[in-house]
Amino acid sequence: MNRLRSALWLPLFDDLADPREVARLAADAEEAGWDGCFVWDQLCWRAPVRQVADPWIALAAIATVTRRLRLGPMVSTPARRRPAKLARETATLDRLSEGRLTLGVGLGSDRFAGELSRTGEELDDRLRGQMLDESLAILAAAWSGEPVRHRGEHYTVDGIAFLPRPVQRPGVPVWAAGFPGNAKPIRRAARLDGFFPANLEHPDQLAEVVDTLTELRDGEMDSYDIAVGLPLGVDPEPYARAGATWWLPEFDPGVRLDTVRGVLREGPAG
Repeated sequence: MNRLRSALWLPLFDDLADPREVARLAADAEEAGWDGCFVWDQLCWRAPVRQVADPWIALAAIATVTRRLRLGPMVSTPARRRPAKLARETATLDRLSEGRLTLGVGLGSDRFAGELSRTGEELDDRLRGQMLDESLAILAAAWSGEPVRHRGEHYTVDGIAFLPRPVQRPGVPVWAAGFPGNAKPIRRAARLDGFFPANLEHPDQLAEVVDTLTELRDGEMDSYDIAVGLPLGVDPEPYARAGATWWLPEFDPGVRLDTVRGVLREGPAG
């Protein structure tokens, strides 16, 4: 079994809405032996949360004060972002971090904060899935450094070369989020670099997902990542035995800074 890597997974609300505080947490996590620092990508959240930080600014701050931590949004919703702008942001952040960016992607949801309906974004899950897949095709083309010529149902990019390229080749690793019982996100994830299953209740669930991914990928799992978010106090080791490669302890929205620091001081898994 490969070593289970550990990452802070920070909701950028209230106490964590200050990018300077988030950067300090990341620097301390790196010193304490953690392997990554990922952040939520939300435009807003329900009460009592009041303050929300931008993930890309926070990640840039993290990149400048760390040298080893893997970082990225976990997860972002490309359907509410322009893929051409996302191509620039990801390439620039990967270069700023010297090749440490991982891009987490998913469909997003309106049920937690109404951030899609309240900003006029697409509410149909099927259409957001199409937009996600189209965005991923544009990102892969953009990261190649060659001119992107894309005319799809949702997006157009006509002959733009997105230079400079990311440090990582052929591009930034992408992890797709999804519910374990939902086949389409798992098929999407199998084509990418990792899977981030939501709402896991038992290691056996994860083992089933790993079996499915292994079959879809024709057994090629050596460089594939499976990240699990688990409530505080849940032992990650059974999930590591089921195939997890990353452990992300879950913090509630609006978590206090002292709570995060306590988990940070307890250290990474193992």
